[in-house]
Amino acid sequence: MSEYRRETEFLRRCILYDASAGRRELQAEIIRIERARRCVHRAAWLMAVLTALALAFISYPAIMLTNFPYSAPRFIVNLVCALGMGSLISLLIYLAMGMVYRRRLDQRRRECCQMVTRLLEDRLGKPFVTPVRLSQENSVGQSDNGASQIAVQTDDSPLMI
Repeated sequence: MSEYRRETEFLRRCILYDASAGRRELQAEIIRIERARRCVHRAAWLMAVLTALALAFISYPAIMLTNFPYSAPRFIVNLVCALGMGSLISLLIYLAMGMVYRRRLDQRRRECCQMVTRLLEDRLGKPFVTPVRLSQENSVGQSDNGASQIAVQTDDSPLMI
């Protein structure tokens, strides 16, 4: 399972804690988009294989036969060329559809993140953020060219850098 898929599954599990109707709609939309994306992915692989087979079927006789266009039956050559071009065009369309579905899934993932953030804020309250300035000192006790680090402490635990 890819990292992207694991993150999506994690977000889907996180929004299960929300009982709103928006969560159900969002979850159903994510499932629908993922299913459509898998179908498009499979169709793209099929078109890639058909394109490769058509290319191999045309290139093999072209390399091996001395008078290829005249010795092969014209109907077969036209059929294989049409199959190859049709599958190549379909492959490009399926790849474009895959990018559209990926963009839609990214948008739904952002909505999931926003929903999880709202859910955490409702249950735990707003996060408390305190900026802390730390300066690094070298062995003589002077600051290192005035450079400083900024650390953020979000709870009462000791700050570690």
